[in-house]
Amino acid sequence: MDRTNALVERLFRDAGAALELYAIYLGERLGLYRALAEAGPSTSVELAERTGTAERYIREWLEHHAVSGLIDVDDVTAAATERRYHLPPEHIPVLADPDNVDYHAYKGVELARAARMLPALVEAYRGGGAPPGQPWEPEGRAEFNRPTYLNLLGKKWLPSIPEIDQRLRAEPPARVADFACGTGWSSIAMAQAYPLITVHGVDLDQDAIAAASRHADEAALGDRVSFSVANASDPTQSGQFDLVTILEALHDIPRPVDALSSAREMLAPGGSVLILDELVEDEFTAPASELEQYHYGWSLMSCLPDAMGDPQSAATGAVMRPATLRRYAAEAGFRETQGLPFQTSLFRFYRLIP
Repeated sequence: MDRTNALVERLFRDAGAALELYAIYLGERLGLYRALAEAGPSTSVELAERTGTAERYIREWLEHHAVSGLIDVDDVTAAATERRYHLPPEHIPVLADPDNVDYHAYKGVELARAARMLPALVEAYRGGGAPPGQPWEPEGRAEFNRPTYLNLLGKKWLPSIPEIDQRLRAEPPARVADFACGTGWSSIAMAQAYPLITVHGVDLDQDAIAAASRHADEAALGDRVSFSVANASDPTQSGQFDLVTILEALHDIPRPVDALSSAREMLAPGGSVLILDELVEDEFTAPASELEQYHYGWSLMSCLPDAMGDPQSAATGAVMRPATLRRYAAEAGFRETQGLPFQTSLFRFYRLIP
């Protein structure tokens, strides 16, 4: 009975946490956090006027956030429409500053996206294959890696890999291919950090590539950063590149060995492939850490289903253990897979040498 009660209590807490993320989704989508950060303490009336929203809804949202400890309230005894709420300075990077590496309000957007596909996912689990496309994504994808790449990829991570860092700084200018580049922030970050290089990003998502091209132009990098819609696993890709990057994407690619083979064929003499992927345990263990649980959760909801549409899919899932990556690399013809001697709280880094 103790274990039964513990599970009941856990699911109650989980439900509250899920609802909190949906409330964060509302705050992010409606600009409520940004308005609080910019204008300071506000009543529900003032915040509604400032954001073009309905006061009664905003009052409930503010009260929820206050009782949850996400925002502070000056006087709990004041009349409901006269209470003044403010976003604590320590919470601004997390909820209101999308340029900060600590920004996590995107998690509400990601969870809302995942919830929308649940009915289709149920059918995919029954019959195999991938769930159908999702035209019901009005806000698109959250660019959750944007601040991480802009602040860390070129400024900290790549400089920590001497062989790659030296080549990206040297003449003649290095060429970089960025597989599964999404909306382009990894490509842009590398070009900003290394002013000699050119970067070409590829991704299957046409909308993502269109956004990536806009982002490069807005960053005044259109002369050195280019993008195209292409399949990373396509063996007909060509070009000679000093570095090929696959950043938090290899586990999503249905045919990872084909993608790595393509990357190897595109390398110039002395070039290498850099893989960034999830930090997972070396071996399966249960129960496991919260981080392992988190990765498995996204694997169930997104990473594995996204790869299941290809009949020849490796069906890797988000929990790609180091031995699995090494096997893929060996099958693709790489002679060495180096686990790089640093990691973050979320990612491992590997350098593949042909």
